[in-house]
Amino acid sequence: MLKITNLTYRIQGRPLFEGASVVLPTGSKTGFVGKNGSGKTTLFQLIQGKLAPEGGSIEVTRKARIGGVAQEATASEVSVLDVVLAADTERAALLAEAEHATDAHRISDIHTRLADINAHTAEARASTILKGLGFEQDRQLAPTSELSGGWRMRVALAGVLFSQPDLLLLDEPTNYLDLEGTLWLEKYLATYPYTVFMISHDRDLLNKAVNSIIHLEHGKLTFYRGGYDIFEETRRMQMELNNKSRDKSLAQVAHLQQFVDRFKAKASKAKQAQARVKMIAKLKPPAAMFDEYSAPFNFQQPKKVPASPMITFDGVAVGYGDKVVLSRITNRIDPDDRIALIGVNGNGKSTFAKLLAGDLKPMHGEMRKGKGLEIAYFAQHQMDKLRPNDTPLEHVIDLMPYDSEAKRRSRVAQMGLSTSRMDTLAKNLSGGERARLLLGLITFSGPGMLILDEPTNHLDIDSRDALVSALNDYEGAVLIISHDRHLIDATVDKLWIAQNGTIEEFDEDLDTYQRMLTASGNGKNSGGKGGSASKEERKQQRQEAAQKRNEIAPLRKSIKDVEQKIARLRAELAKVETILADPKIYDGAPERVVLLGKDKARFESEIAKVEESWLGMSAELEGAEKAQA
Repeated sequence: MLKITNLTYRIQGRPLFEGASVVLPTGSKTGFVGKNGSGKTTLFQLIQGKLAPEGGSIEVTRKARIGGVAQEATASEVSVLDVVLAADTERAALLAEAEHATDAHRISDIHTRLADINAHTAEARASTILKGLGFEQDRQLAPTSELSGGWRMRVALAGVLFSQPDLLLLDEPTNYLDLEGTLWLEKYLATYPYTVFMISHDRDLLNKAVNSIIHLEHGKLTFYRGGYDIFEETRRMQMELNNKSRDKSLAQVAHLQQFVDRFKAKASKAKQAQARVKMIAKLKPPAAMFDEYSAPFNFQQPKKVPASPMITFDGVAVGYGDKVVLSRITNRIDPDDRIALIGVNGNGKSTFAKLLAGDLKPMHGEMRKGKGLEIAYFAQHQMDKLRPNDTPLEHVIDLMPYDSEAKRRSRVAQMGLSTSRMDTLAKNLSGGERARLLLGLITFSGPGMLILDEPTNHLDIDSRDALVSALNDYEGAVLIISHDRHLIDATVDKLWIAQNGTIEEFDEDLDTYQRMLTASGNGKNSGGKGGSASKEERKQQRQEAAQKRNEIAPLRKSIKDVEQKIARLRAELAKVETILADPKIYDGAPERVVLLGKDKARFESEIAKVEESWLGMSAELEGAEKAQA
């Protein structure tokens, strides 16, 4: 389907691809991963012919149709459904020709071809795709001019899925989808009849919707069989084997060099020394393999932790103008709560986030916040609040008016921006860099609560892992709205659901919620409830499920604490190993090397003990979960 050979391409002198080669088999479902800014979107543009390679070649199967989402659908008075139907250009052209054709043979050919491409089912297929992406029937018939940019991106995605190209190129397709839309897309792609090549940083999507991975690193493309977890494990093993081979070769070179240095001046050993020089020249240790650096996130800890409850809701209603979106909200948020807000799109998740952030006021009822509580709110539209013609360094001047430039730069560095990017205009930063800047700015003064609405859009997988680590280290309350299931699983311990015009606790886990969505056709009409049980039976089921979770909650918390401890110990060990790997360390005082060696041994011993404890607790948890099943 796709063959890339010795591809070379540069942007402003910076090499993105240097002799890169890979083959994408016909019918494969392939995820495309790599660091932000490494050149993934550029490769898609090269494949589509929008850019020309400097060297090498890109070959696509002859007559294969290539489809991708270039930009959002145009705002017009054309209905959403008609925009999607028009994406199948062959069908549209045949229908237009059929209206004017007079030759009987041509009319027959047109209708035969329309039958071959299932034109008679086109509206039903387009409507199904739109429904899966969150468009109910009334919105499908509405003009695209009524939609926001994010929703028009969904229309564009629906269009390319409907047209079914032979090579489907998708660039971060879940960025404009909620959890429900992401789950639908996952299933759709897994059964797509042709070849899929998809840029994504969603672990779950890459584990369930693709059967291979192409990794872009250091200008090279490498093909791996299996989903993301298999790729990660395979690559880790390759790195270990490569670096062991490198260490062995370097040790051999050092041994030979010692002989040469010792005997090269002795006539009796000159031939042997010269032979070893030739052996050294032939030995070429492989280059060291290592993970590319991913800057951490650093959130300022709350400067003040309010007493519990931090926020209470008593019969609260909220909406826009005279329209009530949510009502009957009665709940509380405590300082250590970690909450994921789930629910079918359009049920009020973002409205609730704006209520918490203070962007909306209660229309009815009472919402009480702890005295002095500061809440930081991150949402994609907040990115517009960055000043496009100011650098990150200039953004912090107002927050640090009396500090030196060195301190300001240090603070920007804590946001994960390198020295060169500190002086780059915000409009020229990547999406991931702008997200880092915004997160750093809104958490600058140590808020007591974070509200994060789709925070992982534009972040690569390593940056998402860094965000997980920062959230787990943060001591304030957190509420997350996200389609990233890995982020939810790794950071929250409570699920709230937007359904039936209110916000309430969800007494099941995320897997159960996903099964409910699947069983109820994406959950549009069920309000998130599954089956036909009565209200009392469902209430009893929720109470029993909550009781079971409460019984093993302390064990889960202990496991989470141990996992965080292991992560901290591994980070300390990595620091020591990095220092010991630097040859310059051995030029200094030998006492420091000895101390570092002792630290290394201590960390390794502690990690082994803590991991043994973790294994025991994990086995205990697994047994408890089986007993409750």
